[in-house]
Amino acid sequence: MPKNKITQLFNIQYPLIQAGMVWASGWKLASAVSNAGGLGIIGAGSMYPEILIEHIEKCKKATDKPFAVNVPLLYPDIDKIMEIIISEKVEIVFTSAGNPKTWTKHLQEHGIKVVHVVSGVKFALKSQEAGVDAVVAEGFEAGGHNGRDETTTFTLIPMVKEKIKIPLIAAGGIATGRGMLAAMVLGADAVQIGSRFVASPEASSHQNFKEMVVKAQEGDTKLTLKELAPVRLLKNKFFDDIQKLYTENPSKEQLIELLGRARAKKGMFEGDLEEGELEIGQISGLIHEIKPAAEIVKEIIEEFETARKEVSAL
Repeated sequence: MPKNKITQLFNIQYPLIQAGMVWASGWKLASAVSNAGGLGIIGAGSMYPEILIEHIEKCKKATDKPFAVNVPLLYPDIDKIMEIIISEKVEIVFTSAGNPKTWTKHLQEHGIKVVHVVSGVKFALKSQEAGVDAVVAEGFEAGGHNGRDETTTFTLIPMVKEKIKIPLIAAGGIATGRGMLAAMVLGADAVQIGSRFVASPEASSHQNFKEMVVKAQEGDTKLTLKELAPVRLLKNKFFDDIQKLYTENPSKEQLIELLGRARAKKGMFEGDLEEGELEIGQISGLIHEIKPAAEIVKEIIEEFETARKEVSAL
């Protein structure tokens, strides 16, 4: 595969990035993806500072390839997290859920490349203005926390591409080589894939959750809790409880009370499929087996190359 803006920026073999996902993407998954030629990401959103140090150090031992750390900017201990990233000499940081202006320059002054995740054109332009090295534009098909406007990846990528000059990474609803090719035809320089890597032995999420992802069909996920922070969930008892509460026209406080604390940990990490929050993308309906991360990368790249030849013959 020829080099492009993203493979050159990150010094990786393939323009394929594993998303930083809470409770799923620790050092094992990140190092496996990086070793397979993609860019692995440690998801710091579910980690206390001391846990993040442990994951970064283990990842360094497990791979000599580049890897990144994803940091939600609303994280309560953000100063400590950034201090760790700088002191541990992490080379690439993906930021999300917050203002990219806050940390971008500071990180770049320490030689760190910064990518910001956005859900719309307006935020992509703000990120470019903040000086980020690239943006991830994520359509509303994606799992986990999501954009309020429900803009799909198929429409979002060309709209962002039209407005920005920096490298563009597509995310949301991509789990195959054909999906990767489609996103790049639409203008992306690379893709970021989350849900597909949840169904791997290296993902730190619970086996119960992985098996539920593999069983998921079309229509088994839905975006909800827009009043708090929109999140795409697998339908389960907790999801049904949310829907039932909505019939009573609840206040924001009632929704917060129902959500409670550590709901995502309960579902994705501890494997409580009834009461837990199960964040996954719509593309889960196309994920049919749990397989090693390296095999997933290989399969995606092989399908990408096959599809590219088929398209060129049209």
